Amino acid sequence: MEGSPIPVLTVPTVPYEDQRPAGGGGLRRPTGLFEGQRNYLPNFIQSVLSSIDLRDRQGCTMVVGSDGRYFSRTATEIVVQMAAANGIGRLIIGQNGILSTPAVSCIIRKIKAAGGIILTASHCPGGPAGEFGVKFNVANGGPAPDVVSDKIYQISKTIEEYAICPDLRIDLSRLGRQEFDLENKFKPFRVEIVDPVDIYLNLLRTIFDFNAIKSLLTGPGQLKIRVDAMHGVMGPYVRKVLCDELGAPANSAINCVPLEDFGGQHPDPNLTYATTLLEAMKGGEYGFGAAFDADGDRYMILGQNGFFVSPSDSLAIIAANLSCIPYFRQMGVRGFGRSMPTSTALDRVAKSMKVPVYETPAGWRFFSNLMDSGRCSLCGEESFGTGSDHLREKDGLWAVLVWLSILAARKQSVEEIVRDHWAKFGRHYYCRFDYEGLEPKATYYIMRDLEALVTDKSFIGQQFAVGNHVYSVAKTDCFEYVDPVDGTVTKKQGLRIIFSDASRLIFRLSSSSGMRATIRLYAESYERDPGGHDQEPQAVLSPLIAIALKISQIHERTGRRGPTVIT
Repeated sequence: MEGSPIPVLTVPTVPYEDQRPAGGGGLRRPTGLFEGQRNYLPNFIQSVLSSIDLRDRQGCTMVVGSDGRYFSRTATEIVVQMAAANGIGRLIIGQNGILSTPAVSCIIRKIKAAGGIILTASHCPGGPAGEFGVKFNVANGGPAPDVVSDKIYQISKTIEEYAICPDLRIDLSRLGRQEFDLENKFKPFRVEIVDPVDIYLNLLRTIFDFNAIKSLLTGPGQLKIRVDAMHGVMGPYVRKVLCDELGAPANSAINCVPLEDFGGQHPDPNLTYATTLLEAMKGGEYGFGAAFDADGDRYMILGQNGFFVSPSDSLAIIAANLSCIPYFRQMGVRGFGRSMPTSTALDRVAKSMKVPVYETPAGWRFFSNLMDSGRCSLCGEESFGTGSDHLREKDGLWAVLVWLSILAARKQSVEEIVRDHWAKFGRHYYCRFDYEGLEPKATYYIMRDLEALVTDKSFIGQQFAVGNHVYSVAKTDCFEYVDPVDGTVTKKQGLRIIFSDASRLIFRLSSSSGMRATIRLYAESYERDPGGHDQEPQAVLSPLIAIALKISQIHERTGRRGPTVIT
């Protein structure tokens, strides 16, 4: 600390009406809106900080990180200046502003921070023409619950001013403590720049048998792996954990330099966007492949020759093999959680293990209460996210290390493990079809009319004949969730059509894509007979999709010929 105290300013502002967090305390918008609209970012940051009770905020510690996308450095500086002005006592920030979403959750829990701010738009593109986002995690390390998101939104609609220290400057590249003397503050404001990987790595060491994984990657007959960080936040984590700690060759890791625009690519780990990894795996040289999204909470698993492991299958296989992980051998398994649209493959594993399954709305925040109350050990979503009660976020690298642990223990290939799982439990054919960038008003009327149709009593028992298939409707509903911990009710979380053969169709409106709307259509069909396990998912599901398109009229009503993305 040198010189005069840094002044704290109060800046007049006017509210924006569109700062409702989409869920989990997150606001995701086009980068140009954050960058170009006057006070757009300060308004939201002030709303987040003001949502913390004053007595809890004064002198508290918070964690700040980003996925490194364009505008992150500017936004980090604003967050720091406003945190100081609002009485936060200490900030923990990853070096160069970099911290994965799982690492933020880890640090919040480790140091008992009041919460954290993550600058990310998840798997959305970056750059000036891309998207930017701000996400608020609460003291348990998880995404903000809806009651907190609602409070943030209410504050944002009436905000008249925000507090900031515009002259405060920090060096994000320099590890260690930086202190600042502020006007009218009795204690200095402290910023600690930390290695983005170390605290998180220490946690992973307590969960896994690193020696077993290292033997798999370096010993005789070593497994050759290929891991794609997609130029997001995970590059430093992949290099330090998989290469430096566990011995994978340096050339196992690709696209490991975080870039503001993710190299012009879409940092979404699926078959549509992770094509560099997919092509490398198809060559047969590598036995295991993985990719991560921009902020490191989502992942994709591929086997040799590009064998794809669906997220729902991955979740179920992890559940069936938790005994391979020292953490679960010690802690036990209390229950599983999955989002409602995720396939029911997990349910069959849970039944065999005699543990409960909790079916929640989409959004990781719904798992936090279950884990905090000791009800749930493992959770997952069909959107390439899996995690356990070691954190309160989904965790891509954790999931990859689970898979490597399973491979080390079972001494089988990825494909062999998946096929063995299908043979024991049956195969759940599953696809998600995204209709992105739709007019919000059009999606409202589509979903309204569809709800009226499928929830009418006369819809039960209807039969749909498609080719040689006849599907009979057994149950329909508009999904609502009653939290078993606190009784909170969350309504209108998607339309479900369940057929007599346990096939499912689900329609859900997604609010996570910024200013436009997305309708997601999910189809699931179960095949017990091993002789039917080698079919293409879209071929198996085509009769169900035909039914979905017929009753929703989504192509006719949107002018679309097909979905934007299929996963």
